Amino acid sequence: MSDQANKPAEWHGAKMEFKESMSYGDYLGLDQILSAQHPLSPNHNEMLFIIQHQTSELWVKLMLHELQAVRGQLRAGELDPAFKMLARVARIMDQLVHAWDVLATMTPSEYTAIRPYLGASSGFQSHQYRALEFILGNKNPQLLAVHEKNPPAHAILERELHTPSVYDESVMLLARSGFAIAPGRLERDWTLPTEADESVKAAWLVVYQEPDKHWGLYELAEKLVDLETAFRFWRFRHVTTVERIIGFKTGTGGTAGVSYLRKMLDVVLFPELFALRTAL
Repeated sequence: MSDQANKPAEWHGAKMEFKESMSYGDYLGLDQILSAQHPLSPNHNEMLFIIQHQTSELWVKLMLHELQAVRGQLRAGELDPAFKMLARVARIMDQLVHAWDVLATMTPSEYTAIRPYLGASSGFQSHQYRALEFILGNKNPQLLAVHEKNPPAHAILERELHTPSVYDESVMLLARSGFAIAPGRLERDWTLPTEADESVKAAWLVVYQEPDKHWGLYELAEKLVDLETAFRFWRFRHVTTVERIIGFKTGTGGTAGVSYLRKMLDVVLFPELFALRTAL
């Protein structure tokens, strides 16, 4: 046999042999990821349903990774890296908005064929989504009960519940920057959802009235508004997709379905930043 025959195949200089080196699939753990889809029904469309939710969980994992870093950067007063991360999270939410377009190709008849196989499983039980809500300030201690079956997830949420949110850190940054924030706002119970505070609104109002003087805080405020706006679009697209597919049926997890999701549209994460716009 010729030496040429013993040489590995070549294609435009690309490496072709990976017996002793890391490949693309090795690095990404593709064997585990691509074997994690286990449809329970005989219906063709269940694969779409599974992959839609699995990919969403991956994006949520990245958002949590970014927002946890943002919180640390705000605590340290390092705004520029925080701005980049906040912008990235808003773009991830844009990505998730468009992901609903794919799920919306599932018709009511197709969903009805797989629904009996879902049991009581529901996105309401996503501990990562709950952690995302918590880190953005929409906290509810009662919802930890959903995750008692999963001690590691419960511990993550318990910790997040007692940790100041990204917006709490932003308000504390206002105080460290010389603004008169009410002591009760700075020392509040972190396990409770964000509530509007007049001293915080007054501080942000000054920032918006004198942006050149407070440019870093001004940019932070706008990044937070971008983030909440993207989150609202994501929630709205969720509601409309669910209504399109299941109408007003009760959700698999026991919630009122669309009616429950519509109530979530009224949640405001950073209330003062939206309220001050009327006052400007």
